Amino acid sequence: MSIVKIASKKGTNAVKKLRENKLRSGLPFMINVKELSTNQCYLEYPNGSIKLITVVHSSRDIDVVRELSKTEATHLRKRFHFSEVK
Repeated sequence: MSIVKIASKKGTNAVKKLRENKLRSGLPFMINVKELSTNQCYLEYPNGSIKLITVVHSSRDIDVVRELSKTEATHLRKRFHFSEVK
């Protein structure tokens, strides 16, 4: 295995561990997706819901655009190889 692949795998594992720790601690986890605008991302919550949000930089606040359906949330988790955290 190349050094780049090893480093990439370590990074991926670190993100997955951070996600699990945040969700288990009751905090949301931010999922950035390159297809979204620079001021948008997904927030995954400990209850399993995922919301598309827009960051309002002027007020340092967020606006919820919409909550993903269970099917959409499952698809997003599969895309990033995230398991459901319980």
